[in-house]
Amino acid sequence: MTIDMLVVLAYFFFLIAIGWMFRKFTTSTSDYFRGGGKMLWWMVGATAFMTQFSAWTFTGAAGRAFSDGFVVVVLFLANAFGYLMNYLYFAPRFRQLRVVTAIEAIRQRFGKTSEQFFTWAGMPDSLISAGIWLNGLAIFVSAVFDIPMETTIIVTGAVLVIMSVTGGSWAVVASDFMQMIVIMAVTITCAIAAYFYGGGIGNIIDKFHGNFMLGNDLNYVSIFVLWVVFIFVKQFGVMNNSINAYRYLCAKDSENAKKAAALACILMVVGPLIWFLPPWYVSAFMPEFALQYASMGDKAGDAAYLAFVQEVMPAGMVGLLMSAMFAATMSSMDSGLNRNAGIFVCNFYSPILREHASQKELVTVSKITTVVMGVIMILIGLFINSLSHLSLFDIVLNVGALIGFPMLIPVLLGMWIRKTPDWSGWTTLIVGGFVSYFFGIALTSGQFEAILGLETPLTDREWSDLKIGLSLAAHVVFTGGFFLMTMLVYKGLSPERKKEVDQLFINWNTPVIADSEDQQTLDTKQRSMLGNLITVAGFGVLIMALIPNEPTGRLMFLLCGSIVLVVGVLLVYAARSGNGTVKKLESQNA
Repeated sequence: MTIDMLVVLAYFFFLIAIGWMFRKFTTSTSDYFRGGGKMLWWMVGATAFMTQFSAWTFTGAAGRAFSDGFVVVVLFLANAFGYLMNYLYFAPRFRQLRVVTAIEAIRQRFGKTSEQFFTWAGMPDSLISAGIWLNGLAIFVSAVFDIPMETTIIVTGAVLVIMSVTGGSWAVVASDFMQMIVIMAVTITCAIAAYFYGGGIGNIIDKFHGNFMLGNDLNYVSIFVLWVVFIFVKQFGVMNNSINAYRYLCAKDSENAKKAAALACILMVVGPLIWFLPPWYVSAFMPEFALQYASMGDKAGDAAYLAFVQEVMPAGMVGLLMSAMFAATMSSMDSGLNRNAGIFVCNFYSPILREHASQKELVTVSKITTVVMGVIMILIGLFINSLSHLSLFDIVLNVGALIGFPMLIPVLLGMWIRKTPDWSGWTTLIVGGFVSYFFGIALTSGQFEAILGLETPLTDREWSDLKIGLSLAAHVVFTGGFFLMTMLVYKGLSPERKKEVDQLFINWNTPVIADSEDQQTLDTKQRSMLGNLITVAGFGVLIMALIPNEPTGRLMFLLCGSIVLVVGVLLVYAARSGNGTVKKLESQNA
């Protein structure tokens, strides 16, 4: 067994231990699905950031960075824009919804029929995305350890399910924070190596193969501009609608939700410049690297980041990178897994099947549902693995544009426009389905070229980008337009429904404040447990400096380990300071 595999196995056991450590935090469905709404901003911000981050970043996105340069950064800057809007307005209000799952807010706004529509319509998007992320991870593992991709998908999915079932949202969010620290430490170290070995960013850009700013395989710049505009539109909708309010429902109060959004925004701005410097280096100095990964077929370009680590970084760093891959993938999937189980239990099982079920029963059903969702996720990952001719980058964007985006329009507009009938929610979803089919599936590049009379045929990249842009534009015009037209037939709501909608908007505008002694005690416990875990992880990385390597290689492990260790020590120190404050308050009240 290689040192790299030992590192990954140690990391797996570490994740399972997190689930076990946080198991006692869960006594109700609110604890299981949103940590009881008692988490600190840096934990919430980490999980908000990590839900937009997976192994796909190091495979599909890195492959696009290798071939098209800066283009891929646009997607992450669009994410940052979405988080900025969270910070400026939406994040505290999402927390103020005061619900366990985001679908509960949809029931309050649009009624019980829309609640069921959104409950079942949202699961395919989330599960398919999780399957894509699993597949992205399997690409790396297969290339590094010569383990079949199918085995990787099954084993990784199983570890994820064990962690999520054991500790619920507490384990999910705690692991997200630790995994964020590990990922940033590893990628910062790799970026520094790429910078120095490549002679600086300017030299890497100068030697990049192709057009660094616009990418290759592009005849119509206007298509790229359209793609950029609607990617920003899409990510604004993705980040700022009540379905995705789950990111902030676990924050202890409105102010912590706002701070969490700021952290996620900063990380999403800085991150891409760190993550994609290695694949840009590969394009500049290792353009023929894909020949080493011929077994991956058309997806060989997705191994650009891996090629950099194997060729440039010291022995043992591949194991750390693989741990970061698992961290990135699991952090996205466990959030989705926990969220889907929460929606099923709180918005279908409890109100429809077992209205008077006890909290103990609901927690048990939540764990069973998590396992079932995990199995489905693994099966989808195996299916996507069989679609070897498709690009991971394109799959991710198409799933979001064709399945996810139509769901966002009614829940985004519905929080601004109140005078629409209850049925406007679920009917807009149906209209969005037809729009997705026509513009995303039925329309072909040949038909579009004929309509516009284009002399130069569209390249594969142009049609892929254009189809996403057209789909998003069509949803804004037709799906959004349909929702607005329902205002014309609005005749008011029943007294019961009007009271429910009014209460929703009262909550929306009323801050949540948490400053009790019990909350401060829990804050200290969060800092202490995570601080100790991250400190142990930091020492583990520092020990890797003992692996036989050149002096520069040893320094890289010392740098990486120090980044992790400093964060752990700061949290431990903050926990001790907080513990002193709690004891002081207790003595004053005695």
